Amino acid sequence: WARTVRSPNPAFGTIEVPLVSTFLLSTKQGREAYVEPVVDARDWRFTVRVGPPPEGAKAGTKLARGAFRCLISNVPIQYSYIDDEANAGRMGARLMAVVAQGDRTRLYLPPTEEAVAVARSAAPEWKPDTASRGTWASNAQGRRYGFRTFGDYFTPRQLAALTTFSDLVTEARDRIRRDAVAAGLSDDGAATDYADAVGVYLAFAISRLADRGSSICGWDVAYVKIRNTFGRQAIPMTWDYAEANPLSGSSGNWQSMVDWIWKSILTFPAIGNGSAMQADARAHVHRDAHLASTDPPYYDNIGYADLSDFFYVWLRRTLRSVLPDLFATITVPKAEELIADSYRHDTKAQAEAFFVNGMTQAMRRLAEQAHPGYPTTIYYAFKQSEKRDERGVSSTGWETFLEAVIKAGFAVTGTWPMRTELGNRMVGRGANALASSIVLVCRRRPADAPRCTRRNLRDALEAELPAALIHLQRANIAPVDLAQAAIGPGMAIFTRYAKVLHPAGERVTVREALAFINRTLNEILTAHEGEFDADSLWALAWFDQHGFEAGEFGSAETLATAKNTSVAGMVRAGILHSRAGRVRLLRPLELPDDWDPKADDRLTTWEVVHHLIRVMRQAGEMGAASLLRRLGSAATGARDLCYRLYTLCERKKRADEALDYNGLVQSWPEIARLAVTEAREQQSALFDDDGAPQA
Repeated sequence: WARTVRSPNPAFGTIEVPLVSTFLLSTKQGREAYVEPVVDARDWRFTVRVGPPPEGAKAGTKLARGAFRCLISNVPIQYSYIDDEANAGRMGARLMAVVAQGDRTRLYLPPTEEAVAVARSAAPEWKPDTASRGTWASNAQGRRYGFRTFGDYFTPRQLAALTTFSDLVTEARDRIRRDAVAAGLSDDGAATDYADAVGVYLAFAISRLADRGSSICGWDVAYVKIRNTFGRQAIPMTWDYAEANPLSGSSGNWQSMVDWIWKSILTFPAIGNGSAMQADARAHVHRDAHLASTDPPYYDNIGYADLSDFFYVWLRRTLRSVLPDLFATITVPKAEELIADSYRHDTKAQAEAFFVNGMTQAMRRLAEQAHPGYPTTIYYAFKQSEKRDERGVSSTGWETFLEAVIKAGFAVTGTWPMRTELGNRMVGRGANALASSIVLVCRRRPADAPRCTRRNLRDALEAELPAALIHLQRANIAPVDLAQAAIGPGMAIFTRYAKVLHPAGERVTVREALAFINRTLNEILTAHEGEFDADSLWALAWFDQHGFEAGEFGSAETLATAKNTSVAGMVRAGILHSRAGRVRLLRPLELPDDWDPKADDRLTTWEVVHHLIRVMRQAGEMGAASLLRRLGSAATGARDLCYRLYTLCERKKRADEALDYNGLVQSWPEIARLAVTEAREQQSALFDDDGAPQA
């Protein structure tokens, strides 16, 4: 389905035009399919084509500058106009295509009036009317696009399906109770408890069905299946959405939702005895010292309680009679949620103070009750974002969180990067997403901890952070996680002191300490540049300014002179293209496939890195391993260059290139292992079973 609004062009103001992010249906090789809009004067329709799509089909009717184009008049349709139309109740939908199940393949069919009529005929008996406060689907600037309640996220047919399955859970519980009594369970409690427990698990399946059964679900053209609502912890606006058939055998069907639930029960059985309880972390008192490991809220990054309402409204309808106390409120309680959410407070400053004070209380409870023999571990997967001012670089989320940890009496003794995130998660796509969760390792700060000056702190950072950074790199931490992980050893130095003081006696803040750590980290990474060859140093400096785009020959030659190299030499070396007074670095896929490092009389670290990236793209880790084996010692320094290049890309917002450098570092251990294995296999092939050389 494509959402529609009336054309903003007055000449076509009565015509509803589609808002389509892509016309593609399948990008699988040999099975490509796409939707083709057919325009006829003042009318238009969709049809379906099979085969490679034409240029422009990928973009749909979306314009690069943040708007759509009118399919009839080609005038831009701004988001603000769409928001006004939607909030006035004038956003519609037009069927784009029907995807059917064929013989081990998908069939892509054009829309028909019959299919539309069936969809429009759905008449749900119930619709969640809870206001979606603070969680409406949005692209920017808080636009609501007509989504006022949680029921607005679902089409009538989706609502009919969800309400039907919700009602059937109640019927199933009654049937299960009767069967349990017939099987010998007592009717005074055991049979009801058993039926209620199964009902709870079935309600979880309802939650999964809601996630795959809303009008926020898009269509995945690569895997040709429906996406779920929560690809990330937000409700994004989806312009062209897909309705799953809950009675089919494809993604989004009811049976698969139930399968996920029972498989999770059987695959991860409870080990030993345990108990769970809900309590306020700021006030809860444990009688005995305990080991604490927590994943706290991330400042204002995610509004968990608001997002929970999406599922709560369906769980409440399904389980209110089973768990009346748990579902006593209309929505999830939110007032005590420990996040810095401005809309719950009068000002942003009040929201931040609420977070800092509450987090400090919670951390102090942890510190007071933590077992002295074990550290407290705190997961933090929210990446620090740079905010520059006259005092340096800082991050509000990290600054306030670490301030709370320190005020609670904790000292940070280290960081453990842990691989916890899927590579394909939506929030993980791009250069600014963490590949890992960063675990802060904390212990109580000694009561007699010393004081020091700001100068002492900077000297300690410069003395100790390089060794810690080398340790992190040897552990093959991804470049995307390096700055975050370096906070651990940096804050370990800062928090070993009771106070760090300015010469005037004022306390050095966490914000200043983070700026020191980031600055020292950058200086350490820059220091590695002295180990690179002249051509790589030139390429690094040129890449910082231009990326892979062209620049003036004169500027290139001036920089080459400063780096003790020449443009002509680097062209012969095969890393540079120079023509008509313009110079640019060659992209990895522009490098020659038949490159032989043994025959290269001007081998550079820059070439090594980008040929490895080229081969990784073309032949995966096995291909890169073969190249690494042939490179031998020439690959020394390649990882250091990747770290430096990633840092430059992150600062310049070059996400595509950053992913290449990050990916090469992450794959390095496996590439190295495969290279060693290949070398051993080639060595053994030279000898027969008795150890004698082959003839």
